[in-house]
Amino acid sequence: CNWNECSESKTVLYSYKKSFNGFVVDLTEEEAQKMAGMKGVVSVFPNEKRKLHTTRSWDFMGFPQQVERATMESDVIIGVLDTGIWPESLSFDDKGLGPPPSKWKGSCQFQPQDNFTCNNKIIGAKYYRSDGLFLPDDFESPRDSDGHGTHTASTAAGNLVDGASLYGFGSGTARGGVPSARIAVYKVCWSDGCEDADILAGFDDAISDGVDIISISLGGGRTRDYFEDAIDIASFHAMKNGILTVSSAGNEGPGRSTISNFSPWSLSVAASTIDRKFSTKVQLGNNKIYEGVSINTFDLKNKTYPMIYGGDAPNTTTASSRSSRLCFSNSLDKNLVNGKIVLCDTIRTNGIGALLAGAAGTVARDQDSIDYSSLFPLPASCFNLVDGRNIFQYVNSTSAPTATIFRSSEANDSLAPYIISFSSRGPNPITPEIIK
Repeated sequence: CNWNECSESKTVLYSYKKSFNGFVVDLTEEEAQKMAGMKGVVSVFPNEKRKLHTTRSWDFMGFPQQVERATMESDVIIGVLDTGIWPESLSFDDKGLGPPPSKWKGSCQFQPQDNFTCNNKIIGAKYYRSDGLFLPDDFESPRDSDGHGTHTASTAAGNLVDGASLYGFGSGTARGGVPSARIAVYKVCWSDGCEDADILAGFDDAISDGVDIISISLGGGRTRDYFEDAIDIASFHAMKNGILTVSSAGNEGPGRSTISNFSPWSLSVAASTIDRKFSTKVQLGNNKIYEGVSINTFDLKNKTYPMIYGGDAPNTTTASSRSSRLCFSNSLDKNLVNGKIVLCDTIRTNGIGALLAGAAGTVARDQDSIDYSSLFPLPASCFNLVDGRNIFQYVNSTSAPTATIFRSSEANDSLAPYIISFSSRGPNPITPEIIK
């Protein structure tokens, strides 16, 4: 079928007419192949689902709060394609900001029952769901039910928020790179992912609405040619209109060619460390202290707890010792683990398995990566193989092993910055001669 035939015989989910030409329609494989060979058709590709990629960063990058700023910054509009936004956050307070720039052509789309409103900071907000299937955890509005979009928007353009901290850690003034810039929200991601059809619609509107730059922190699981990738195609049209697309490289590192956004006309951003790190010490019953990595906000007040190896406490009704060694959810025997610190080979499912089993804390003896600190729902610390082996030997050789986990402490990382282990890497899998 051609465009006219498809319009008449098929349900067109989207048609893109503002910034580029295209449409989304249900086709058989045979129809798709036929259309791909038609004159004037650049590409035909499936509507695939993508996934999301998450106070001192700007200071470390040499862009402190006191830096002299151009007055034109308040005329900059950043389009954020993500999970939406939480407008009540102090990062999006519009105090001191005038009306939106005259070039702005966008709008604020919301449902009255959601109580979502724009202001002079969030000057536009739209949402897209091509199949119309909203899940129970989703807000049918630009409101963010995930937190990822709120995070990325505040990182780029969040207003100054004094006294920000994470339970006392990292105290300071939280702010985005350009605090006075305006934000235009395009909610293209939901609790089940981000579909290409919605991403293209968000780009189409963002370009037409008059944004100056587009931020998109999501990607696909497989490598596609430039003309078969929705983000590459849309960002190309953005570039033609003088709009730079800034995209995340991905979180699939450290392997080669794991980068998911690498088109030559976009800016791909990797993840790195900054000069602040968090460490968490564990003291064993033999008084030996080992320093691991985590952000532990809990204070056990030096109280010691019995310690047990997860592999020795499997939930035999649902799991094996192989699962319990990794402390998966429902893999641990609550009767054996309750009130104890569990030693795991690595901490999977973010420590939920140990928490649900009633553990007092958890320790990972061979965490995959310890170049960044994670937050857990219970006292926790992660170790490298050397220290982890010593802890494991203590637990195995002691009749009644005990331990306590201290609250985390901040320290300076003099080696920063370096690319963090989970960050996706190049070379560019399509055109390796282009460094990315």
